Amino acid sequence: MPDFLYHDDALVALAKPAGRIVVPGRGAAAGERTLREDVAQALGRDVFVVHRLDRGTSGVLLFAVTAEAHRTMSMAFERHQIDKRYWGLCRGTLVGAGEVDRALVPIRGGKVRPARPGEAAGKPSVTAWRALERFGGGKGAAESHAFTSVELRPRSGRLHQVRAHLAVLGHPLAVDPDYGGAERLCAVDLDPRLEPPAAEELVLARVPLHAERLRFRHPTDGKQVEIVAPLPLDLERVVALLRRSP
Repeated sequence: MPDFLYHDDALVALAKPAGRIVVPGRGAAAGERTLREDVAQALGRDVFVVHRLDRGTSGVLLFAVTAEAHRTMSMAFERHQIDKRYWGLCRGTLVGAGEVDRALVPIRGGKVRPARPGEAAGKPSVTAWRALERFGGGKGAAESHAFTSVELRPRSGRLHQVRAHLAVLGHPLAVDPDYGGAERLCAVDLDPRLEPPAAEELVLARVPLHAERLRFRHPTDGKQVEIVAPLPLDLERVVALLRRSP
């Protein structure tokens, strides 16, 4: 049963778990059951996909119940009228806040790269960021064991935008091999004091990116709606471990 966060006659939102796909995939994922199918089965009716989240990303996922709501919300997303906020865990020490304004170019393998100056294929992309909490990296500690949790507000909606823009900053997500992060986090990555076998414990094997909240005007009555998805247990555990590390 999907973990529903919101439901009315026009819209339904759920807390997407990491590891699930929203719509049918390709190749090995072609026959994999989708979250859209789960929601439709739970509601006993078809639903419309309003936006998507990557397989590894958790958080607020919105569907429309009616075709009219789907048109209205799809247009709002296209016009960047939706306030989207993500929580992420990146490598290194970030302080303060800022904005990455860097066009992105789709490349093979379903990924993107920063556009070169004057490159026509680049699609305008802007992400605001704000440092929330810093872990490790204290006096005498290696920068490789430093992490920062950040709030991310994409002003546009490009593929892998948040992931690519953090890489542009030089602070990729802690786990994100496609954009400069590690393939996984083990306990020793969070706490260098640990020794085997405790040091080898796998802590996280997906991107630490969570769609924390959506704020928008309801397609029927225009009232402000805010939907929040709590941080899932796997990311809560990583944060708890980091808070205990030096």
